[in-house]
Amino acid sequence: MKTIPVIIDCDPGIDDAIALLSAFVAPQLNILGICTVCGNQPLANTTRNALQITELGYRLDIPVFAGCHQPILRAPIHGQFHGENGLGNTAFPTPQKHAESLHAVNFLINSCEQAIARHQPLTLCVLGPLTNLATALRMKPEIAAGIGRVVLMGGAYREAGNRTMTSEFNMLADPHAAHVVFSGDLNITVLPLDATHQVILTPEHVANFVKVSGRISSQLGELMAFWDRNDVRRYGSRGGPLHDPLVIAYVLAPELFGTEKARVFIEHDSELCMGQTVADWYGKSGQTPNVDIVTRVDANKVFALFYELLSRYAGK
Repeated sequence: MKTIPVIIDCDPGIDDAIALLSAFVAPQLNILGICTVCGNQPLANTTRNALQITELGYRLDIPVFAGCHQPILRAPIHGQFHGENGLGNTAFPTPQKHAESLHAVNFLINSCEQAIARHQPLTLCVLGPLTNLATALRMKPEIAAGIGRVVLMGGAYREAGNRTMTSEFNMLADPHAAHVVFSGDLNITVLPLDATHQVILTPEHVANFVKVSGRISSQLGELMAFWDRNDVRRYGSRGGPLHDPLVIAYVLAPELFGTEKARVFIEHDSELCMGQTVADWYGKSGQTPNVDIVTRVDANKVFALFYELLSRYAGK
């Protein structure tokens, strides 16, 4: 089987943990490394969490690289739904290894340069703020040639924001980094709240995942239960949106998603709308569309995909 070379840039985070555990058992993915960034938690916590998740997933072969400890220009903000340490109340194994000495930004640069030399472009799966990628692009813009596609979770278009009235957390956490990335010459697919709110992880789904996930069932069940927002008014049912895992699902099965092309702008100046993602759906800006925005998700088939992936832990 031909594998997809990927780097996962994340800020674990409960939904990041579910995404990583799913990616670990996908044979289609050749995970070159995990980069961590300040986001849902401070960098020290997101890096520790990433190491704990690799320990739980038996993927100590995947190196973890600590990245940027704060946004490019603004003060850090952190997630509101992940508990004190970022992984709810779930007990994870103590990591046997440490993060690599190389900074995540340098790892990104080196990996992209190697991809260019080998004519094997990378897929970057970005689950958190875009600080690491933006910093790498500002240091060496030419590395864009080594990136086949960036698939990221972030933004809100026709849907309201989840951290402010207008803005989704990842974009608000570092709007200047988002501006750099969305202004560059990259192939970008974005999974905004418009997409992730179509895939709600209900208590019934959680029960089904726990039944099949073998040795990680206890931790997975606790993570998923903690993620329940219990906000029927907003989501239409109990549960929480499956944000970051949809990035992995898209890379594995893009046919389960529908997209629309648009030029995307990031508000990085107005405090009222800071971090808002603005899509030019109808060509009003006169600029070329540069982002594939996921607008439709076959939720049933996505849940079936994760069910199949996480059931692989039953045999491990």
